[in-house]
Amino acid sequence: IHKQVVTYLKLQYPNVIFHTDFAAGCKMSIGQAVKNKSLQSSRSWPDLFIPEPSNGLAGLFIEIKSDLSKVYKKDLTFKKDEHIEAQAEMLDRLTGKGFKAVFGCGFDHCKRIIDEYLAP
Repeated sequence: IHKQVVTYLKLQYPNVIFHTDFAAGCKMSIGQAVKNKSLQSSRSWPDLFIPEPSNGLAGLFIEIKSDLSKVYKKDLTFKKDEHIEAQAEMLDRLTGKGFKAVFGCGFDHCKRIIDEYLAP
């Protein structure tokens, strides 16, 4: 899904600057994982950042998930999962600092979030 989102951004919004942390989902050796963790402020940092101001917001962060079931239960409350809860807390912190920061579940959802955020 990261690759689909990045390809979409490059084609649809070629002048928009973005950063994606694709390596966060990759398998690393113990040594690489320790080094990577030491260089981060939090393991809950979202996958995609678009530093483009829009509608009074400073930029867009998306934590990319493959589908809704990775984040939400059937009643749309968060799953009881330590990592999901930490990610949700980080998204709340970023929202409090003037960013749009959300979970994007699947390519179509991420695309809709991006399009709505970057709409003129």
